Amino acid sequence: MAEMKKVIIITDGDEYARKTLDFLANELGGTCLSYLADNPSKVSPEEVKQAIFDATEQPIYVMIDDAGVLGVGYGEKILLALADDPQIEIIGAVAVAAHTCNMEWSRFTFAIDSNGELIPNGVDKEGVLIPEVGRMSGDTVYLLDRLDLPLVIAIGDIGKMQGKDDISKGSPITRKAIEIILERGGLK
Repeated sequence: MAEMKKVIIITDGDEYARKTLDFLANELGGTCLSYLADNPSKVSPEEVKQAIFDATEQPIYVMIDDAGVLGVGYGEKILLALADDPQIEIIGAVAVAAHTCNMEWSRFTFAIDSNGELIPNGVDKEGVLIPEVGRMSGDTVYLLDRLDLPLVIAIGDIGKMQGKDDISKGSPITRKAIEIILERGGLK
C-alpha cells in the first residue's frame, strides 16, 4: 500500500494567501499546491488529489476557498473528497476568518490573534478577538467541524491582518499556526 499523504488544509486561496503559503512551505518544508488555488476554488477534487499523490515532500498545503458561496462550494467539495480518501491524512487545518453575510461558522481547537497569542475566542478577518468562544465565521469553514480533524486553528486573513502577517515580516501568525500543526502532526 502507498504511503499516506499528510495534508494541511488552508481555507483561503487569494493572492496574499498563495504568496504566503509558497514562502512558508519554502521555509518550513513541504509542498504547496498554490498553483491550484484561486478565489474561489475552481479545480476539481480529482485534480487536487492527483497533485497530492504526485507531491514528493510533505506536508502538502492545500488551499481551498469558496469566496462567500453559501453552503458547500467548490472548496468544500475538495475538502470532502480529501477527507474521504483513505490514502490522505488531514493533519490539521488553518481556518481563515471572513466577513461573510451568510455567517457560516465552524468550531476550532484554538485561535491565534494578530499579536500571535493563542486564545479560546474566535478572531475576525483582522485577527482581532471576537466575543464568541470556540467558533468562528468564515466562507470555507462550514464543514471543518463535521470532519473529525485533529487540529483546527482559527486566524485572521492570511498575509494581512493590518500588516501584522505581512510576508516581509515572515508571516508570523500563519507561520505559528502551521508550526503547531506540524509539531502535533509529527512532522517537526
